[in-house]
Amino acid sequence: MYWNRNAAHRRRGVPARIATALTAGALLLTATGVLAGCGKKLPDSAEEKFPISQEDLPQNVSPVQALTRPQLLNFTGAEEAQIAPSVPAYTVAPGLSNVVNTDQFYLSDDALNRLENNLFVVTNSFGHEFFEVYENNRYNLIPNFVTVDSMMHTYHLYFSLLMNRTEKTYLSDSLLSLSKGMLQSSMAQYDALKGSPWEEAARRNVAFFAVAAVLQDPSVQIPGYAADLAETEVERINAAAAIDTCGISEINMDYTQFIPRGYYEGDETLERYFRAMMWYGQVNFSQEQEDMSRSALLMTLAMADGNLPAWEMIYTVTSFFAGASDDLNYYDYEPAIEAAYGGLPAAAELPGNDQAFEHYVDTIAAMEPPAINSVPVWDGTEDIQELTKGFRFMGQRFTIDAAIMQKLVYSNVKENGAGDKRMLPDVLDVPAAMGSDRALELLTQQGAAEYKGFTENMDRLRSTIAQAPVSAWNTSLYSSWLYTLKPLLEVKGEGYPSFMTSQAWQQKNLETFAGSFTELKHDTVLYAKQVMAEMGGGPIDEVDDRGYVEPEPEVFRRFYLLAQQTAESLDGYGLITSEDRENLSRLAQLARQLQTISEKELRDETLTDEEYELIRTYGGTLEHFWIEAVKDKAENDYLATQEIPASLVTDIATDPNGTVLQIANAMPQEIVVVVPVDGTLRLASGAVYDFYQFTWPMEQRLTDTQWRQMIGEWAGSDGNYNWEGRDSLVKPAWTETYRSDS
Repeated sequence: MYWNRNAAHRRRGVPARIATALTAGALLLTATGVLAGCGKKLPDSAEEKFPISQEDLPQNVSPVQALTRPQLLNFTGAEEAQIAPSVPAYTVAPGLSNVVNTDQFYLSDDALNRLENNLFVVTNSFGHEFFEVYENNRYNLIPNFVTVDSMMHTYHLYFSLLMNRTEKTYLSDSLLSLSKGMLQSSMAQYDALKGSPWEEAARRNVAFFAVAAVLQDPSVQIPGYAADLAETEVERINAAAAIDTCGISEINMDYTQFIPRGYYEGDETLERYFRAMMWYGQVNFSQEQEDMSRSALLMTLAMADGNLPAWEMIYTVTSFFAGASDDLNYYDYEPAIEAAYGGLPAAAELPGNDQAFEHYVDTIAAMEPPAINSVPVWDGTEDIQELTKGFRFMGQRFTIDAAIMQKLVYSNVKENGAGDKRMLPDVLDVPAAMGSDRALELLTQQGAAEYKGFTENMDRLRSTIAQAPVSAWNTSLYSSWLYTLKPLLEVKGEGYPSFMTSQAWQQKNLETFAGSFTELKHDTVLYAKQVMAEMGGGPIDEVDDRGYVEPEPEVFRRFYLLAQQTAESLDGYGLITSEDRENLSRLAQLARQLQTISEKELRDETLTDEEYELIRTYGGTLEHFWIEAVKDKAENDYLATQEIPASLVTDIATDPNGTVLQIANAMPQEIVVVVPVDGTLRLASGAVYDFYQFTWPMEQRLTDTQWRQMIGEWAGSDGNYNWEGRDSLVKPAWTETYRSDS
């Protein structure tokens, strides 16, 4: 019996609102540096129209068109406003004598010197949450400085909340049902193929789905013929201790990736979901081994046999948050099977049909390899892309930042003159590739350009990203988040407030980018594919406390679109409560108001009383959003910021020789800025990220709890606080020019 794609409703079971959504495939930055969407390439140059030339395709095989992916998000928004900044340049006199409110601040000589030089300084004053600085200012009649950092952090709170609720309420049970359904279908295939050359592929699939099912429900019974294979994998996953050869894929796998971290840590349901989804994202059925391609074919048939609706719902919803898969999956293999067999065959009809199988193998061989390598491979391995090309049941997601970093580590870049290899990226790689000249200068100062091929790869990345259409950034919340941050990387010149025109401010903006990027990676640690190198209210007084908004109108415009689309899309598909939708809409409107204020500031206009009041009460507004976003995590009715702080940590890249790159935010810190308000200069205060980057043993990938104990924010297992923890941390050197430790 053969099934035809036109007869098999490949949208069946998916909510109707999802099935009828806009279906433009996510644009991918491939390892060749060109942009692609839904299997079609956009040319980067005449010589490089396709990463695989027509001559490279098997002579008797025509490429097949991948199935269209359903997509929940696809917006471009209105064109950005064109504003000619016209703020008169200003300077401060020695001792800040021309600044009206210095008596409100207790600043060290070092901090005062930095204020004189840069017109801003980040102090070591901190709290557990961003709104605390602003509320303290309101009570003490200190002008507020509304930062991009504080708004991006608030979006992170809702992004994390919505992902958490969606996974726990909708996806966790669906994933377990899917695993059990695929297990039953795979067992039926095994019974039909026992004694044939397809038996081992069928047994492998039974073990594969048994592992996922057991990870979520330990009571699931594993068939005896697959028990040894499955039980070994479950033990390795739960141990999460090292790189080892996976019994299913028969290639290396990094089992330390199975350490539950991010917001999954500590919640039993989410920890089980994390391990099962990580399993589905990590195991690759490589095209290098013919029997693995048999497993992939059988899996695709099993999905079409009633399991596709559940799979597609999970894939579509997670893609909305984190992006499209970087690996080949059902959407790619199903049309290849149809092209080879003339339809979808029953499992029992596969043995003996060698010609069709060979056609199928040739067809999938012509497909594109993944852009990001997440598989440990030995130094010197040739053609890594083809080696890692294969089928993943629920592959981890392509992200622009991971594709950038993959091109800038070994072996895409070679050794430097000393024979060292760039085994881990730097967080500055991402803003540098996205257009920040200052980030690139800092990387060069750190020696990155000494690695052979780094400069060439970086130049190509910068050119490609600069030419990317807006639609390339707005196909998932993940990429839209990066797009929102992108204007921070632009140099602010004449007409901008003087505090924004220095090199120090460019570096401060890099820390804002890095801090928000840390929250993004933390929230998507399960889904985003990780780079792998090769082995080797106070009293009212007559005090002028009018404040200032960091004038980044384009950031706030994009933030408005991001928050509004998050609310509208999730509401349209029944995945958000009316309360959360209302809060996100209010957050979007706040961003719109901040955009308007920013535009007026850049035109050197005096704000209205209502706008100054919005800045004055900004802390209370943030506190409301914080309470609404974290109240489910509180152990009692009283919410303490120390109980649910802003600090967090995540890992973003792995050196398979034993280390990972950790990025982290400690407690928010205070920024003091000299701002012009209605013809006077004054100091205004706000909250910014406190970003860190460091290497760490891969088998000890840090959780938020461990990080908070390291920095002395939470007590350790012995009940003591590590008060000296923060002093032992080393911040990136490029943050030193605008920070004061006093």
